[in-house]
Amino acid sequence: MERQSHTETVQATLQRCFETVVDFERYPDWFSGLEKADIIESDPDKGLWTVRYSLNMIIRTLSYTLSYSSTAPGQLQWTLLEGDVNDIEGSYDFVELEPGLTEATCRQGIDIGFWIPGLVKRGFEATALIASVKEFKAAAESTPT
Repeated sequence: MERQSHTETVQATLQRCFETVVDFERYPDWFSGLEKADIIESDPDKGLWTVRYSLNMIIRTLSYTLSYSSTAPGQLQWTLLEGDVNDIEGSYDFVELEPGLTEATCRQGIDIGFWIPGLVKRGFEATALIASVKEFKAAAESTPT
C-alpha cells in the first residue's frame, strides 16, 4: 500500500491541534464528504478510540471503522478494523514550531479495494489527503482556545 503525506503550518497551539484531531464527532462538520462519525469505544486517558465512519465518495458511500491510538499531544495513529475498503493506515504528527504555531503532518495509505488506474488513484489519494489536512487546519484555526 502506497503512503502519501502532506504538511501544513497551523496557527494554533499543539494542544489545540491535538484536541481538534481527536474530536471525532465533529469531523462531519469540517471533513468534506464525511456524512457520519460514530464513536464506538473511547478511552481518552489511554489515548484509544474506535470510530465508525460513513464517507460519500459520489460514486458510492463507504463505511469503515478505524482504531486510533495516540501519544498526546504529539501523535495520533489509525488502522482499519473493518469496512468497505481493504486497508487504511495513517498518522498525524504535530510539532510545535513556536507558541501558537504548529506543524501538522498527515501520512496515510489507503487500499480502497476496487480497481482504479494507477495515475488516477495516486492523484485522487494525494488530492484527498491535501484537502483533508487543509480542512483540519481550518478547523483547528477556527476553534477558540
